[in-house]
Amino acid sequence: MDLPIVYHPDYVAPLPPSHRFPMEKFRLLYEMLVGDRVVTPEQCHTPELPPQDWIESVHDPAYVQAYCQGTLDTKAQRRIGLPWSEAIAHRTCISIGGAILTAKLALEHGLACNTAGGTHHAFPDFGSGFCIFNDLAIASRMIQKLAGIRKVLIVDLDVHQGDGTAFIFQNDPDVFTFSLHCEANFPGRKQTSDLDVPLPVGMEDDEYLQTVAGYLPDLLRQFQPDLVLYDAGVDVHAGDRLGKLSLSDTGIFRRDMQVLSTCLAARYPVACVIGGGYCEDMRGLVYRHSLLHRAAAQVYRQYRL
Repeated sequence: MDLPIVYHPDYVAPLPPSHRFPMEKFRLLYEMLVGDRVVTPEQCHTPELPPQDWIESVHDPAYVQAYCQGTLDTKAQRRIGLPWSEAIAHRTCISIGGAILTAKLALEHGLACNTAGGTHHAFPDFGSGFCIFNDLAIASRMIQKLAGIRKVLIVDLDVHQGDGTAFIFQNDPDVFTFSLHCEANFPGRKQTSDLDVPLPVGMEDDEYLQTVAGYLPDLLRQFQPDLVLYDAGVDVHAGDRLGKLSLSDTGIFRRDMQVLSTCLAARYPVACVIGGGYCEDMRGLVYRHSLLHRAAAQVYRQYRL
């Protein structure tokens, strides 16, 4: 069995040509992974649309209905930052199915990677920062229900704080939210995660990796999760236009190897989503996202999962 990868062609939906969200990166990531023989089409799993009540396990039904039907008010739509269309609404829901499927596969095989996801700015009754529904939160709730597990650790290494996820689970002892993010960055108003580690602008590879190593092993020992959800945002890169940290490609690969190896060495299964990344150089951006899957493939073989 090879590393399970989750992908759907509908992870891409049309956007206006001038829009700054790099929607095409999801298709290009899949094509790069196959083209570079990191994965084969045969090891890729296709998610299905989740029932609406699965999304409502986290989100207010009125908000879910308004968004899916295209009746969300203009102010709420502007806060999300993406225009509404049937295709984008469908893409939003299929990506939720992808996160849930990735969590299922991780429990079955020890490690699995989505080729989208990380919508951690979505709150129960509104979306924000290109995030409509919170895939990390929904996957956590639904995998608890579907697989009968109890404890989920969310390791959010996107450059932005996982504010929506922190808010959703603020009173839930069975989901631990860990956010390592740039302090002087979006969102302006931070929420309170179970563990927040704000980082100074400009932090580079070695100091970043030492920071991760200073927290993750202890968290695993103390919380002992049934599943780790890993948000591997690449907006920590020095060239990211929304980032403000200064990691290199090598630093991102080392980070992903470090997180996955630390978890799997201690026998904690990991479900990965790709998180944020924003760059004019689309090929460079897609390559940085692919580092997660390259690291995961290597670790998967190393631990003979």
